[in-house]
Amino acid sequence: MIKYIFNREIDRNKYDTAVKNALNTRVYACSWYLDAVADDWDVLVLEDYKAVMPLPRRKKYTLNYIYLLPWVQQLGIFSNEKISENLIKAFIKKIPGKYALVDYYFNSGNHFKSKYLTKRTNYILPLDSNLDIIIKSFNSNRRRILKKDFSNYTINKQGDREEFLGMYRQTEKNFTLSEDAVEKLQNLLNTKQDSVHIWNVYQENKLLAGLLFLKDQKRITYLLPVASAEAKKNNLPSFIVSELIKSYQNTGFILDFEGSMIEGVAGFYKSFGAEEEVYFHYKKIL
Repeated sequence: MIKYIFNREIDRNKYDTAVKNALNTRVYACSWYLDAVADDWDVLVLEDYKAVMPLPRRKKYTLNYIYLLPWVQQLGIFSNEKISENLIKAFIKKIPGKYALVDYYFNSGNHFKSKYLTKRTNYILPLDSNLDIIIKSFNSNRRRILKKDFSNYTINKQGDREEFLGMYRQTEKNFTLSEDAVEKLQNLLNTKQDSVHIWNVYQENKLLAGLLFLKDQKRITYLLPVASAEAKKNNLPSFIVSELIKSYQNTGFILDFEGSMIEGVAGFYKSFGAEEEVYFHYKKIL
């Protein structure tokens, strides 16, 4: 039996255990993460938290709707057992009719057919080998770039979060981001969770680039890279990724690049030998 449970009634221990132990676990579905990035959220639960589906929700005027969250690529149904197409459809049917719109990203472990689905592409790199073997999967241009001397740069692997956020606000590409997205980013940076990591890259005392990444039991999620024009010119984004791979080589983690549908960005990820991972965007007006 699938039940709709309001946020205030969620058994957080059972919910987070279900997400943590899921075959398709994602850090985005953890309760602390949803608390940081969602206005509000409830959950659909199978039996005694055998499977869970978090539902971020909003209300505008009289309109209730399920919406896409900033800083979240994949939600969907999570379980420690294989999730069938019939189960996915059963969950969808249990979404209350009061929601006039369901705009939602399912995870790569949720496979089903629907006319309301749009294919999305992610890129992932397994870190189950040593660095020398992983580097062999880089394309020739990426290997050439990484042969350059980066000894003038230092990485603070416990980077200052406010300094990172300040640089993020200053980069030109972020001027069009909503204040809501920036506020939710601030919420994430304010969490005390060990899953949230900041690496800041300096030349002497000058901050040139940074990376916000997430770590759960299975994945290193490359959530938000930031780089100045000078940093890009000097290939610091490549340097940061290579150092991340170096740090987590031979661990069995998956480096999750979190996208992208943008050709140039996807090309950057593929240059490290990343593999395509498909997930789906579900959008239905009820």
